[in-house]
Amino acid sequence: MNSVSLVGRIVRDPEVRYNGELAVAKFSIAIDDGWGEKKKTNYPSVVAFGKTAEFIEKNVSKGKLVAVVGKLQTGSYEKSDGTKVYTSDVVAERFYLLEWEKKE
Repeated sequence: MNSVSLVGRIVRDPEVRYNGELAVAKFSIAIDDGWGEKKKTNYPSVVAFGKTAEFIEKNVSKGKLVAVVGKLQTGSYEKSDGTKVYTSDVVAERFYLLEWEKKE
């Protein structure tokens, strides 16, 4: 089963682009793991499509607390110098805004 559930804060304003009529939103969230001296923060990349991406574009900004439910997707590409780069993204299937206030 490929299932991911995350709760965290938006790191920077989401980047939304359109592929034809399809909206694509990309953003990262900050997720704290552990407490005290063992506390560390992870910054997973998230991508959302369609109506979810349009909602994100209109209502989400840096610092907002959100929940994302989706699946992990990995990939790779080759840089111009020939080195291979591996990627991991969470593809949002459900998105919840946990703090409501309109984006300015």
